[in-house]
Amino acid sequence: MPASPRRATLATVAASAGVSVATVSKVLNGRSDVAPATRSLVQSLLQQHAYVAPAPRRVEATGSATIEVQFDADFTAYSTEIIQGAVEAGAEVGVGIVLSIRRGEDRTAAWARDLIAAGRGALIAVTSELTSAQLAALSRARLPLVLIDPLNLPRTRVTSIGSTNFAGGLAATQHLLSLGHRRIAYVGGPATAACNQARMHGYRAAMEAAGVPVPPGYVRTGHFRYQDGVVNGAALLDLAQVPTAIFGGSDETALGVMEAARARGLRIPEDLSVAGFDDTQLARMASPPLTTVRQPLREMGGVAVRTALRLAAGEKIDSHHVELATELIVRGSTAAAL
Repeated sequence: MPASPRRATLATVAASAGVSVATVSKVLNGRSDVAPATRSLVQSLLQQHAYVAPAPRRVEATGSATIEVQFDADFTAYSTEIIQGAVEAGAEVGVGIVLSIRRGEDRTAAWARDLIAAGRGALIAVTSELTSAQLAALSRARLPLVLIDPLNLPRTRVTSIGSTNFAGGLAATQHLLSLGHRRIAYVGGPATAACNQARMHGYRAAMEAAGVPVPPGYVRTGHFRYQDGVVNGAALLDLAQVPTAIFGGSDETALGVMEAARARGLRIPEDLSVAGFDDTQLARMASPPLTTVRQPLREMGGVAVRTALRLAAGEKIDSHHVELATELIVRGSTAAAL
């Protein structure tokens, strides 16, 4: 986290309002024995000074503080795996896990104050893009933060959990190359997302090492969602030089590509091999089952919870970024090139 800006105190607000610290405390606690005009003034100054009640110095495993796992989009199969791991880790130590969806524009100046007021001992943000102002607000609140698969890499030192995305992208592409494919395309997530860039660079590294050029239009980006896979898959399959294999940056994306192929009468894997990334239950339920890179999502959720608890307890951690190993899982959606 960045160096903590000077945090406003009750005394700061009281001096600005020309009242006692006790009066400010009464307003914070919702006491009725404060004149309406005074209450209004104090509340205005609390907001103006971005006052945040200090977080507990220590979160014990048996304490009442909870950890919030916050997503910035609707829950998906990917989210479910992380939630499962987080809930299991919380249950092991008796810490409650609260789930929420709060999109970027909803993380206003009051965001950190709301988390503290709700009794959160730490925050885990999943696939989020946090601004410097939002990071500063959390720092002022002294609320421990752990990121899972952050879309951006903050310039400040923030604790994050991820997987070996580059190695996964490399392994998936090498698998397709080993099957004899040379026209291999990549459909990923947001162009600026750190995890997407790593997977894409793994794909490009494998292609370059094999001496296989990547034709124009063979790398496409989206939002790691099914519909993006359908749209981008269709665009690839409409090219003059149609790929024989497509590597999707997520399972959802890969399934969207498969649907685009079916809509054109193509068979998977006879006419088109498709690989994904994540190994959610969608990969196992697909028809045919999806070849994919297993990202240890449940383990990532569990590691994030345990790391958040250590930060909340004031412990020093060995590394501010942890990458868990990925593994290629070969199933029925890939086959030798014809």
